[in-house]
Amino acid sequence: MAEFAFGPVGDTALVTDRQTQDLVDQAEDVAEDMASHDWFKRLARFGMVARGTLYLVVALLALRIATGDFDDRADKQGALQAVVRQPFGKVLIAALAVGFAGYALWRFVEAVIGPPNEKDRRKAAFKRLGYAARGLLYTGLFASTVTLLVGANEGESRENAATDWTARVLSWPGGRLLVAAVGLGVVGAGLYVGWRGWKQKFAKKLANHEMDSGERKWILRLGTVGSIARMVVFVLIGVLLVAAAAQTDPNAAVGVDGALRRLAARPWGPTLLSSVALGLAAFGLFSLAEARYRRLPAPAPQSRD
Repeated sequence: MAEFAFGPVGDTALVTDRQTQDLVDQAEDVAEDMASHDWFKRLARFGMVARGTLYLVVALLALRIATGDFDDRADKQGALQAVVRQPFGKVLIAALAVGFAGYALWRFVEAVIGPPNEKDRRKAAFKRLGYAARGLLYTGLFASTVTLLVGANEGESRENAATDWTARVLSWPGGRLLVAAVGLGVVGAGLYVGWRGWKQKFAKKLANHEMDSGERKWILRLGTVGSIARMVVFVLIGVLLVAAAAQTDPNAAVGVDGALRRLAARPWGPTLLSSVALGLAAFGLFSLAEARYRRLPAPAPQSRD
């Protein structure tokens, strides 16, 4: 009797597995088809232009902090607010919104398709998660630009977001360990970004054969310097999160703007902050170059069992 009782359960599980695999295969087919269209490639490249523009504005705001002007926030939200205040600001914000949406879509498509020529399933899964995380980040930036377009000002609500989030988590059982773990994760992510930049791992994703030697040299330099600047910002944020956990002080946790301001307050801080700002500008310029030379469409799909 037991054999017949378990039979339908096993059959149901087998059907469910097949249905799930069919859905995954269909999603990959849709993503691959989307990635092959010219409009998708243009939208992805426009997203890289939007990212580069955003980094250039953040770099400019960081330079202003380094020179003693503390009026504007030197992070992505502050950059968007600075743009919207300019003549034709809402037109520029609308263009950035399209770019962020395109960038997010491209990353989500990458997450579905997976990295090319990666036979290690664990590494492939890790990279897919990275693609999806970037897609979520730029979806958030898209939402922020839409908020600015409709006239709302979310600067006040986001200004203390890192402190509020940290205070909430610190109140949980085991919250200090969780905040410290997140901080160490941010530090690790920053070091990884810096290592990839130093080793110029990004070069393999560029159409190097389309550049002359001079272009390639400068683009690689911009990518390296920009990645190291991003590493510094990530590491600062992560260290301050760990400090918040160690001191049980949520006010020690800050975002990009807070990290740059604290750097500026240190001895030699303005000089160091100016160097970081120039590095962020270098990454912005690299993003603009990447919009021209990034190899598209999205990576080829993994083999399916």
